[in-house]
Amino acid sequence: MTTKKLTTISILTALSIILSITIYFPILPQAPYLLYDPGDIPLLLISLYYGISEGILTTLIVAILMAIFTGQGGPIGALMHFIATGTLITVSGILYRKTKNKILSLFFGTISMAIIMAIANLILTPIYLGVPRSNIIPLIIPVIIPFNLIKAGINSIITYLISSVNTLSNYLLEKKE
Repeated sequence: MTTKKLTTISILTALSIILSITIYFPILPQAPYLLYDPGDIPLLLISLYYGISEGILTTLIVAILMAIFTGQGGPIGALMHFIATGTLITVSGILYRKTKNKILSLFFGTISMAIIMAIANLILTPIYLGVPRSNIIPLIIPVIIPFNLIKAGINSIITYLISSVNTLSNYLLEKKE
């Protein structure tokens, strides 16, 4: 790994944490506890430009550090963060490698995140909240799926717009040290 690549990935990872800690707000009135944050944008850039394994590793680091820094969600929150963002960046990264089509890749990454998080919420939220699964099932279609579609959709659109700026794309793709 070149010095430039390592430095850029480190900066994007730090930016992910900063964005997650400083910018967050509810996007669904019926679920004010589910907060949008733009922290996935730098991680998507890492996955698209530097590789899926780099994206997964940085996602793991960010999920753990966010749980430590904020205390929100504890270990299950960190796991949910890793599953959600990990799904988004992995699907987007794999499809981008195969198709070189960012829009298609980010679209399917967004859809995949919503599906996986519906399943993850059915499994992990009852453990985290100590409630029966029957309390979570009614939230899947009106709350969980829309939240994840909106969050991943916004982050994917912003990632696409940022990655479409020629100067930034050229910098990220430049192979020199």
